[in-house]
Amino acid sequence: QVQLVESGGGSVQAGGSLRLSCAASGFTYSSYCMGWFRQAPGKEREAVAVIYTAGGSTYYADSVKVRFTISQDNANNTLYLQMNSLTPEDTAMYYCAAVWSSGSWCYPEISISDYTYWGQGTQVTVSS
Repeated sequence: QVQLVESGGGSVQAGGSLRLSCAASGFTYSSYCMGWFRQAPGKEREAVAVIYTAGGSTYYADSVKVRFTISQDNANNTLYLQMNSLTPEDTAMYYCAAVWSSGSWCYPEISISDYTYWGQGTQVTVSS
């Protein structure tokens, strides 16, 4: 049974940092697109950062480039998102998601709706 379990969310002031973790189990960690997606109230879910587990190619939304870093620990099947210089606009529910892929094209080549596995989400709230 595939499980993605996020942790690390919380409340911080603007300018602060958080590191999100996503522990994956129930599938072979290689050859997957894994990423972080977020959804704020009243807004559509958007891709934040995505990585191809077998090759390390990454995607970042323009709004988080330089500030956020996606990384992985293949030995422990864990995905991370280091978030620095947080702003109130980063406030959202953050989800970890995964989909199998034969190549490193993860996003936007694979749409959000095609990501197969999702975690329950972890809330990030940034106050000004």
